[in-house]
Amino acid sequence: MKKWIFILFALLLFGCEEIPPSGFIQTNGTTDQIPVEVVEVIDGDTIKVKYDGNIEKVRFLLIDTPETNHNTLGKQPFGEDAKARNKELLASGDVSIEFDVGERVDDYGRMLAYIYVDGVSVQETLLEEGLARVAYVFPPNTRYIDEFEDASNIAKTQSLGVWETDNYVTNRGFNASVIEETSYTNELNTVSESDAKCAIKGNINRQGKKIYHVPSGKYYEQTNPEEWFCSEQEAVTAGFKKSGE
Repeated sequence: MKKWIFILFALLLFGCEEIPPSGFIQTNGTTDQIPVEVVEVIDGDTIKVKYDGNIEKVRFLLIDTPETNHNTLGKQPFGEDAKARNKELLASGDVSIEFDVGERVDDYGRMLAYIYVDGVSVQETLLEEGLARVAYVFPPNTRYIDEFEDASNIAKTQSLGVWETDNYVTNRGFNASVIEETSYTNELNTVSESDAKCAIKGNINRQGKKIYHVPSGKYYEQTNPEEWFCSEQEAVTAGFKKSGE
């Protein structure tokens, strides 16, 4: 009877906290970095590792990289770059993961963690190099949000990677159409500039005579050029004479 009274007293005094089972790694509230073996690099922010004897998919906390093979978004600009850089970093040293104080698993069954190679944050590196954006900020898993924002601002200030094109990075992800439109516009501008500056046609007739035709010339439209020139002087220097002379 005295024994049970003592046990009851101890429980009231010290609480009823459950003792973790054997082999369980308790990291809540700590910054312990747990060594893991990388099994596969899926993309810029998701990998598979061997953890506690199991193969687990890990989603990088607080960052988002462009997609490489999404069901609806497909392949986004800089997605392959982020994946390649992620793979390169993870192969360069010893890999470890760190949990935050909140949820460790997302709705898709992926572990949520910070990733390190020889103690250096992979997330920060990707952000600083312009291959990721700060995203999915869900308290209390926000331990390194300030550091990540600073790293992202470095890339943003220098217009690196995903920050090269205005409005590619959005609050909801990455807008590939902006880059596609920009590329198309640049292509049109290049063609337009070419047409304006290098529109002089150089033709060699059957007798071997070199003739150049300006856009206002009589035979300009029907002439198939062997060469293009950006100025009449350039054509003359190349040995061509103006049509009609």
